[in-house]
Amino acid sequence: MGIKLKVAGWLALGAVAGALTTMQFQAIARSSSVSQLPLEELQQLAAVFGMVKSDYVEPVDEKKLINDAISGMVSGLDPHSQFFDKKSFKEFREGTSGRFVGVGIEIGMEDGLVKVVSPIEGSPAFRAGLKSGDLITKIDDTVVKGLTMDQAVKKMRGEPNTKVVLTVFRKTETRSFPVTIVREEIRVQSVRSKVVEPGYAWLRVSQFQDRTVDDFARKLEEIYKQDPNLKGLVLDLRNDPGGLLEGAVAISAAFLPSDAVVVTTNGQIADSKATFKAAPEYYLRRGGSDPLRKLPEGVKKVPLVVLVNEGSASASEIVAGALQDHKRAIVMGAQTFGKGSVQTVRQLGPDTALKITTARYYTPSGASIQAKGIVPDVMLDETAEGNVFAALRVREADLEKHIASGQGAEMKDEAREKAREEARKKLEDEAQKKASTAKPLPEFGSPEDFQLAQALNRLKGKPVLVSKTIVERKAEASMTN
Repeated sequence: MGIKLKVAGWLALGAVAGALTTMQFQAIARSSSVSQLPLEELQQLAAVFGMVKSDYVEPVDEKKLINDAISGMVSGLDPHSQFFDKKSFKEFREGTSGRFVGVGIEIGMEDGLVKVVSPIEGSPAFRAGLKSGDLITKIDDTVVKGLTMDQAVKKMRGEPNTKVVLTVFRKTETRSFPVTIVREEIRVQSVRSKVVEPGYAWLRVSQFQDRTVDDFARKLEEIYKQDPNLKGLVLDLRNDPGGLLEGAVAISAAFLPSDAVVVTTNGQIADSKATFKAAPEYYLRRGGSDPLRKLPEGVKKVPLVVLVNEGSASASEIVAGALQDHKRAIVMGAQTFGKGSVQTVRQLGPDTALKITTARYYTPSGASIQAKGIVPDVMLDETAEGNVFAALRVREADLEKHIASGQGAEMKDEAREKAREEARKKLEDEAQKKASTAKPLPEFGSPEDFQLAQALNRLKGKPVLVSKTIVERKAEASMTN
């Protein structure tokens, strides 16, 4: 049972990553037409509301009933539409701003425990001495084993200046000890970079947040100050779940001419039919100066490789698709998640909002990203030994109620479902025989990062170890979902 739970956990992490949405934010409530409301169905809804209110075993809060009804209606549309109540709207805004109140650690899961991947520099966890590799076994009085990552994150977050006690097991010292941390506002860095070796640099975007474009421009400037004669750049979008549309347009614009189309959208309403180009008027939000204006001229011409994988979704797919279609970059890695729909957030009240799918994305060549994703120019395995979890990873086409690509009839791929189930069983059987979990993948950007090494080889004109097993996955969707 334990092995099965671990496999399910890996799958869940993939689903969470891919389901994060690219969106335009509209903080204006729009009134819908009420001229043709289905009166019979609304009367039935009112009747059910009345029965629950009067006949249920115990009193039920009326506001909760209404909110649950709205949530059910919206969640039945597709995996990305959502009604935000006060709590979830606050969490959503924290996610797009890159700011939240917590302890300040990047985390993963290992053997059912929260693993500290890295403490954020300057954060309360950093000052308290937490280290990479530490395992958190308890959060206050709650045992971590059995919690999902999302549940653990929520328990570690809270109000500013409140305390949380983490029980930490440090493998290197073979001991457990409590650490009391005072929560404070944390700002997440969504961009990292380094000059890997003279002439070659790596720049990673982990999510498209409010400050991503400013941080991206600053990191690029730092790279060129360190090495003005840059010969090649790797833009790493692996496991980037997306975020704000303007960020995707801006980062594409850093490498493309200003008249180049980055992405088009199309939907039912007039506002959803749009073309976004690589010019400031298409990515600047609420005015302000252009963060890309000071970038060195060499950025437009530097040889570029974009790294993607199944966890690259939404905004990161827009960037990869634009740079690929304009032949500005070589895209390497694995086929992306396939989250090609636009979510617009419309505020309903001071603390509530509706996130609703309003359009599909199309690359400059007119190809739909939805339920298909971006197919790399060069397919790469995760490691020199191959892929461990490739067949298990969840993509948009695997999510229930996902919308179709809108480009021709598409059917669910039964062979892929069978292959995933066989891969799951094989992995569980192997893990039981070895009585251990698979070796975790190396950190992105580290010397052991196999895909980064292949990207650098491509930039240098050296041989690349191309995958011999990965093939393109066709669009997989059901028109009747």
